[in-house]
Amino acid sequence: MSARAANRTLKTAIAHIALITLGVTFVMPLLWMVLTALKPIEETMTTPPKWIPSHLMWGNFPKAIAYGSEELGYIPFLVYARNTLLVTILAVTGAVVSNSIVAYSFARLNWKGRDFFFGVTLATMMVPFPVTMVPTFALFRWLGWVGTFRPLWVPAFFASAFSIFLLRQFYKTIPMELSEAAKIDGANEWKIFMDVIVPLSRPALVVVALFSFMGAWNDFLGPLIYLVDQNTFTLSLGLQAYQTQHGGTLWNLLMAASVVVILPVLIVFFFAQKVFIQGIATSGLK
Repeated sequence: MSARAANRTLKTAIAHIALITLGVTFVMPLLWMVLTALKPIEETMTTPPKWIPSHLMWGNFPKAIAYGSEELGYIPFLVYARNTLLVTILAVTGAVVSNSIVAYSFARLNWKGRDFFFGVTLATMMVPFPVTMVPTFALFRWLGWVGTFRPLWVPAFFASAFSIFLLRQFYKTIPMELSEAAKIDGANEWKIFMDVIVPLSRPALVVVALFSFMGAWNDFLGPLIYLVDQNTFTLSLGLQAYQTQHGGTLWNLLMAASVVVILPVLIVFFFAQKVFIQGIATSGLK
């Protein structure tokens, strides 16, 4: 083996070791959560920490879903799941519809001030959420929406700068000749958008939908600000109820509930990862 080949092999081995190390580092918290969910309560807070439970407590998962007592009240886990699913579906629908239309206007239509307004749109990404949190809350309170789901999904129908940018860059890779050919055939802009651009942009739209799904499903601050009734809580907010002030927290049940909460995100990403990577890495025309 030549010195150049040996050097290349060494660099490859170092890169693989670094990636494996980072992968294990990121997986460890998830692994700890799953193992804690399967532990008896007396093994969850031992010193030194005990990774492997003495016996697997699969019953922690149904107990977590039906957790509570007559004195403390039962946690409506399935109600939280229903609320989260409703908010997530509406938020994903709004994000895909609004961002795809706005991005099409910025990428494929020529109108006065287009580039200026696109720059202003991108500039909004530099405004932190705490700056807009109070005026946004005041607006929703004036509308009478505090205590309802509307503040959690209605903003998704007004697009977001990041998703607009992502879709715009994807649309610009689609040759204009396709749109011109559709115009020759008598198609208007809406038909071009629906019949030409949208089918070719499926990978990018999946990326937007996946980001929106994860944001809505895992959102904690939004429900904390706007929801006041326990029957309207989402899963991320409802997990607080497992941290009881009467006798300490049952960490195994809390971790079991957390595993159930993140499971849909893992499943969605597992089935959508091929299209997700394609949307990031490929162009709009094969």
